[in-house]
Amino acid sequence: MDLSMVIPVKEESENLPDLLKEIVAAMAPTGWEYEVIAIDDGSRDNTWEVLENLSKEYPFMRGYRFQFNCGKAAALALGFSKAKGEYVATLDGDLQDDPLEIPKMIKILNDGYDLVSGWKIRRLDPWHKTMPSKLFNLTVSMVCGKRLHDFNCGIKAYRKSVVRFIELYGDYHRFIPVMAKWQGFRITEMPVAHRARVHGVSKYGISRLVSGFLDLVSLMFMRSFSSKPLHFFGLIGLMFMLVGLGICGFFGYEWIQTGAMHVRPLLLAGGFSLVMGVQFISLGLLGEMVNGNKKRTYPVAETFRDE
Repeated sequence: MDLSMVIPVKEESENLPDLLKEIVAAMAPTGWEYEVIAIDDGSRDNTWEVLENLSKEYPFMRGYRFQFNCGKAAALALGFSKAKGEYVATLDGDLQDDPLEIPKMIKILNDGYDLVSGWKIRRLDPWHKTMPSKLFNLTVSMVCGKRLHDFNCGIKAYRKSVVRFIELYGDYHRFIPVMAKWQGFRITEMPVAHRARVHGVSKYGISRLVSGFLDLVSLMFMRSFSSKPLHFFGLIGLMFMLVGLGICGFFGYEWIQTGAMHVRPLLLAGGFSLVMGVQFISLGLLGEMVNGNKKRTYPVAETFRDE
């Protein structure tokens, strides 16, 4: 299998027949053996029925349906786990992505890259979606250390090795290039055509901007401390312990000198700091225990004589 196309869809029944026609037209000149993996993310319209009917016409299609809406990251994760192709491409099911861009992206992968992300230079969306998106992309680029203009673009192409080592959950799908960059994969971007939506409504609103920044903070924490949680919680615990020991030591010295001990707010604060210090250090140790029992996979790029 040369190429697997993973398409998460939610209430896109009107767009799917035209999308499949465009995919066939785009792939025909390549001569590739390909498959389309469609994941219905809890649609409440007849999207699943449309997919079943299309599968009769297009034997290269495979479909999966979630019982309820699990999110785009979950849909992509399922699609990645089922992909058989040497290369994997993703695109949205709303017809705003052009499948003709995929062969161009595969060509860039063959030039030595592991992930090619689309860049909608001329984006046909209202300003209240484009302006927050520009701010978000600039912030993520600064954190990632790699300038990309459109991290959340739906159309991307990957080597199979990338999708095998990207763990997706929550809304982390918008940070796939970030996670790939941090794992040492070579990423780049390519300008792609963007088309206005004809059928259906957008599933994204400005509230996603807030959740996106919160997810970015979470991702940064996971990168820095997921393998060594004691380094984070233990540092906070030690700071509390030092403050508590300093305060209690001061009152202990005063008690030795005067023989009197008066309960004051500062003394209570010292006792509270000691308790908090023990709590944070214990939390870090528990995290280390959980992390030590976690199964790990490592991104081996190449091998020889593997038995």
